[in-house]
Amino acid sequence: MINFIKNVIALIGVLAIVSKYKILQNIDCTNLSFLFRSIIKLINFLFYPICLVYRNNQQYSDRLTNCLKELGPAYIKLGQTLSTRPDLIGSNMADSLKILQDKLPPFSTQEAKKIITACLKMEIDQVFSFFPKEVVVAASIAQVYKAQLVTGEEVAVKVLRPNVQAEYLKNIETLHFIAKILLKFLPKVKRLKLVEVIDILRNSMVSELDMRIEAASYSEMLDNFISDRNTYIPKVYWEFTAEKVLTVEWIHGLPIRERQLIINQGISLKDLSEKVILMFFNQAYRDGFFHADLHHGNVLVLPDGKIGLVDFGIIGRLSEKDRIAVAEILYAFLERDYKKVAKIHLQAGYIPENTNLDLFSQYCRSIAEPIIGLSLKNLSLGKLLAQLFMITENFGMETQPQLLLLQKTMIVVEGISRDLNPDINIWELMKPWMKKWAAKNISIEARLFRSLSSILKQLVNY
Repeated sequence: MINFIKNVIALIGVLAIVSKYKILQNIDCTNLSFLFRSIIKLINFLFYPICLVYRNNQQYSDRLTNCLKELGPAYIKLGQTLSTRPDLIGSNMADSLKILQDKLPPFSTQEAKKIITACLKMEIDQVFSFFPKEVVVAASIAQVYKAQLVTGEEVAVKVLRPNVQAEYLKNIETLHFIAKILLKFLPKVKRLKLVEVIDILRNSMVSELDMRIEAASYSEMLDNFISDRNTYIPKVYWEFTAEKVLTVEWIHGLPIRERQLIINQGISLKDLSEKVILMFFNQAYRDGFFHADLHHGNVLVLPDGKIGLVDFGIIGRLSEKDRIAVAEILYAFLERDYKKVAKIHLQAGYIPENTNLDLFSQYCRSIAEPIIGLSLKNLSLGKLLAQLFMITENFGMETQPQLLLLQKTMIVVEGISRDLNPDINIWELMKPWMKKWAAKNISIEARLFRSLSSILKQLVNY
């Protein structure tokens, strides 16, 4: 009962902040259900006095940005993701939300030094020959300094914000409460598995709140890309890393959003856009381990044209089964084999056993044909995903929580790539990569090898 009261109070606080910035007042309710329209109207009515007190005349995009800042770190993460999708939310709003990526107000350097000293159990001058007063980046979870070790190496020092763990978990608990309310009054949202999705978000972010886990992610990604010619991962200084402090190699590069500066260095935006896509597919489908927070602030362009990745607070993992299922679906789409797409969905358990496969394949054809062969300048992966969600609703397919981070990251990667080259055709770029991957992982020989390996493991365990 006490937790329920706390959650109700937290929800009221969220609605008060949303009303303060007049977020719901600008929503077009035309296509919403009667119940949703009624709820929005009721909220606007109950919290109208707050709107009178805070006469906010900013543009909607700026109001939304400030609203997310005030709501807390979990909501800021949502805004960071939306900022990479100007095609979905509009360029003005996307530009405004980009502030959330790495331009948040910092906390004091004095406080940061106290945290470093307490965690490393060493004085600042024992670790660093130079530690600046100003931050390089202030983000929702932590802020970063460019410092120099006593041994001379330039490093990035990431320090968690004070009390951010408690704030984030409080945000998640409120979102959990909201999801349960929606499930109770709107049974149709059950298929979205909102509670499970929020649980995944909570679990993924818990690792971001422990710098040692992030350090391990850096190390694993470095091992995976150690021989890659197009991707650079900084190394970790483990002796200067603890729960609230992370120290990694400083890499010199431009944020990938700085298009003109990149061009001035003689780097091809077209080549860069392709590298971004292929890098992600190598992570997700080759390794089953991918950077799941790839907003513009976390992707750098090095002077030699390599892509440098930072901030591994959120990572995603795909089991071999999921990798093969999703890759087979993509490969079948590329081959325009829509009956195979339907069969794979059924075999993977993504759709009910009684699904009409002919009808499902027809739906798949209807969404893929307009995209294959066309530039993403006109049709985007985001639109494809939106239509796929419509199909899943029609056929009773439930959202797969284990694929949530993959879906989110695919959308973000597309946004980054299209910013660099609006005419990129991801389908054509993927095709040779997917064929090579399929020959190694989906062929009869590959399936036979996996089956034999599985049998041998069982015999050894027996």
